[in-house]
Order: sequence, then structure tokens, then C-alpha cells
Amino acid sequence: MNSPLASKPSITSGCDVEVVVRRPTPSNVRRYTLLLIFCITQFIYALTNSALFSAIPSLVRKFGFTQSQSVWIISAYQLTFASFLLMSGKISDIYNPKYTFITGKFIVGVISIGLGFVSDGILFLALRALSGIAASLTVPSALALLVGLFPEPRHQAVAIASFGAWGSIGIVLGLITGALFVEHAGWSWVFWFVPMVIIPTTFISAVLIPTPTKNVVRESGFTKFRSLDVTGISILTVAVILFIFSVTTGSTTSWGSAITLAPLVIAIAMITAFFFWEAFQPIECAAVPSSTWFIPNFSVLFGTALLPYFWWANIFTTYVSLWQDIYKWSPMSSAVHMLPIGITAFVFSFASRVKGLSSMSAKWPILCGALMMMLSLVLFAFADTPDKYWPLVFPGFILGSAGAMLANISANVISTHTASRYSELRPPPMAGTVGAIFNCGLQLGSAVGLAAVGSIQASVQVRNGGPSNYQGQSAGFWFMLSCISVAAMAVIVFYRTDTARNRVKGTVVCDEK
Repeated sequence: MNSPLASKPSITSGCDVEVVVRRPTPSNVRRYTLLLIFCITQFIYALTNSALFSAIPSLVRKFGFTQSQSVWIISAYQLTFASFLLMSGKISDIYNPKYTFITGKFIVGVISIGLGFVSDGILFLALRALSGIAASLTVPSALALLVGLFPEPRHQAVAIASFGAWGSIGIVLGLITGALFVEHAGWSWVFWFVPMVIIPTTFISAVLIPTPTKNVVRESGFTKFRSLDVTGISILTVAVILFIFSVTTGSTTSWGSAITLAPLVIAIAMITAFFFWEAFQPIECAAVPSSTWFIPNFSVLFGTALLPYFWWANIFTTYVSLWQDIYKWSPMSSAVHMLPIGITAFVFSFASRVKGLSSMSAKWPILCGALMMMLSLVLFAFADTPDKYWPLVFPGFILGSAGAMLANISANVISTHTASRYSELRPPPMAGTVGAIFNCGLQLGSAVGLAAVGSIQASVQVRNGGPSNYQGQSAGFWFMLSCISVAAMAVIVFYRTDTARNRVKGTVVCDEK
């Protein structure tokens, strides 16, 4: 549906940049075909990373990794993906989300081909890190494109919900896919499967994504480069890399070691330096404009972003390890028992009735999701034998996964939708940047949560008879419960529904002609 200002382009200026914003609205067939492509891309990324859990034993034997080194099979990708999200979001906003998305997706496909052929462990980890950088280009750009393709709030919410749902179901189906590949074809096919889907859909995307006139810009290449804020983004990127490296290393070695503490201290100092740097940058030239944190409820929504992957990643790793290493279940049996997580997340993302989200009332869905995750953790804490899967673990999977998806979709939809409207009144465009910050929060929740819960489980197990004693897993679940409780209290205290409504009331949508 066209906006009331469909014939009037929006013109903004700042940092020596003048931007004319005109977003042509494609046909419904084209829009929903692109939505399907974005969802498939998200699904393939999640499926590949999940499938690697089944392939880790084969990769350890192939490359001669130690137990501590094997952590980087997953973490090398996660580290670079999270670290470069902000830069990717800024590139998407300043240059062009279409070409950012296509470039990142194509590079992921090419690197995946190479990953299946490598015979050296260091080269393998390096390519995994590069694929994380390339994949980071696609997420904020896809969210920015979704905002443009579905400007109407209700349709936009459904599109973003679909984007997240396909990722969640890919996580669980990846276990089954990885087990099938490893048992019947070899670990290389975990990677070779990716370009078979990614590369063809990349070319389809290049044709179907509308060529934007968004940056019909009177600006020089230097002005664009200046707006990218390379200095600020570089400081934050290095800080995030060091922070994730520190918490990951601390969970596998010692939290008191120099290799853990030194990067952590440097990361905190660099994050502080980043905020000082940004405070003196013009709004159009800052990596994270100070106005970002004044977007209605954005700070509390960023805190909420830490929760969903915090829950999913820890439940996923805890039970896969427990079932295969202690209960001696097969990889396929473990994957099948995990299916309720993915199926529930996929179904519940559409059952969440996102109508309320477009009216800035996400507070109660977020709190409901947090409560469901907390209840599931109580069930898990008492599921200390295999026979308690059906009475405790199964309902916990359904409750917790539904709650994690509800919190994820609610926070994602409202932050992206509010940012797109807020930036229409206070340029520059921020949809890509906000999407990057939000997804960085998801990854940080996963990385930091895995490190903290893993350390708690290990320390309790050492004092109580080793991994076969369930007290370690139970302690990890109680710790997760306390973290989510604190986050829920923050939402109750700091989330302002009326403020959110008033601050976006009366905004106009740029030309949707």
C-alpha cells in the first residue's frame, strides 16, 4: 500500500550527503519470492552450523585437533560473524543493501566449496572465519530489504517472523542433516550442500531484488567512506573479537589465566574508547549514532536480544553432549529427540499473532516468552535420568522454544520497525545498523552464555563425580534461570509502552511509489 506521500521523495542531508529516498513497491509475487529466498538463506546458515556438531568427531580426527582446539570449529565462524555485523549493517545502510546481500551470499557459497576440499586444520579454521565475515554481510542487509519490501507494519512483522523462524528450524534439522551426511557421504558434504542452494538463489536474488534509487546521491566516494566510520567500527570490531575470544577461551582453559584476562581487559577498554569516539562524531558519520540508544525502548530490546540464543545454544549443547557422551545415544537419535525445539519455534513464530507488535506493545509478549523459558529450565533441572525425557524434557522443549521465539520475534520486529520509522524523522537510515546490533546481541548471548554455563557445569562436575553426575547440568540450568529472571525484571521496569507509542506517533513513511 502506498503512503500518503507517494509522489514526494524524502530528501535528507548531513555529513555532506544528500539522499533522495524512493522505494518502488514490487508485486506481491516478487516480494514473497524474495522473502522465501531470504528465509532459505537464513535456514541454510543455521542448518550448516548445526550440522557441524555431528561432524566434529570426524573433523577432529581429520585435522588432529585437541579437545580445546575443536571448540574453534564452531567459534571461528561465530566470532567473525558477530564481530563484523555492525560494519555489515553500516555498509548496507550507506552503500546498498541489495549488493551487500548478494556479495556476502555469493562469497559464502564459494568458500563453502573450498571448505569441503581442505586438508589442513589451520586453513580450515581460516576459511570458517572468512565465511563468518561473508555471512555477516547478508543478515542486516536482508532485514533492511525486508523493511523496504514490506512497509506495512503487519506484513513487515510477519516477514521478519518468518525470517527468524526458518533459522530456528534449521538449527534442529541441521543435526539430522549432519548425521546423514557424516554417516553416508562424508563431512565434506556438510559444506558442499551449501553452494548447491546458495549460489543459484544468489543469481535469482540479483534479478528479483528491485534496483534501488535509495542512494540517488550527490556524494563522493570519500563522503561515503567517511560515513562508514571505519575508525569507530574497527575499534568495536576488535573489541568484540577479543571479548568473544576471552569468554570462549575461559570456558576451555581457565578464567584466571593471562590468555583469558588480558583480552577481556583490553576489550572492555576498547568498548569504552568506542563510545567516547562515537560521542564526538556527527550523527550521519557515526557507526552507532547516539540517537540509536534513544530509539524508543531500544536499549531494553537489545538486552532482550541476548536471551533467545542464550537459551537455544545452551539447551542444544548441553543435551547433545549429555545424550551422546553419557547416555550413549546415536547422533540420529539425539537429533530426532531435538525436533520439538525446531518445530515448536517454527509454528509458534506464526501463532504469536504479531498484530500487537506493530502498535508498539511488545512488552507483554517478551515477558511471556521469558516466563516460558524460565518454566522450561525448572523442568530441565529435575530431568536427571533418560526416562524423564517425556514427562519433563519434552514439555520443557516446547515451552522454552516457544518462549524464546516469542521473545526473539517480538524484540526483533519492534526494534526494526521502530528504527525504520525513527530514521525517517531523524536521518540517516538505520534499519541495517539496528538489525546488525540486534543480531550481534543474539550472537553475544550465545557466545557468553555458552562460556558461562559451560564453566559452571564443569566446575560443579569436578566436585561431584564428573560429567555423569547431573548436578553440573542442573547448576547450569539454575544459572540460566537467574539470568533470564534479571532480564525480565529489566523489561518490567524499563520498557515504556506509552513512550514508544508517542515517540513514533505521527511519523511518515518515505515514498513507497
